[in-house]
Amino acid sequence: MRLSEYLSRDLVLSDLKATAKADVLAELTASLAALTPPVDPDEAVAVLLERESLGTTGIGDGIAIPHGKLPGLTQIVVVAGRSIQGVEFDSLDFKPCHIFFLVLAPEQVAGLHLRILAHISRLLKDDSFRRSFISAPNSQALWDLLNDT
Repeated sequence: MRLSEYLSRDLVLSDLKATAKADVLAELTASLAALTPPVDPDEAVAVLLERESLGTTGIGDGIAIPHGKLPGLTQIVVVAGRSIQGVEFDSLDFKPCHIFFLVLAPEQVAGLHLRILAHISRLLKDDSFRRSFISAPNSQALWDLLNDT
């Protein structure tokens, strides 16, 4: 499995500005309106916030992997984002999150989105990968890093 199968260059955001959970989810989903077919960012944020109400997806070590199932979505979509300043995300370790991987899946997809979440988790366990993600100088370098995974 390659992450680049579900991620496009336009969905890699290297300089998130939001400082709160709902705002970063809105910033991450804003780019989904340009997809074909387009995804309603407001609907996506609502699904993600509903999932967050069940328990935070801020897993610690500066990482959050918000995810959910979106009615009407035709394929799995991944958005990667980086916040230099960090976002308070109710993380399990109470620290700000800097690395975000948002995963949205169609309602009828069962196993594939779990494999993608597991793949992302494995990548993020690698200290070298996390350091490279944080230190990438620009969006293109971040895309290059992700396109190789």
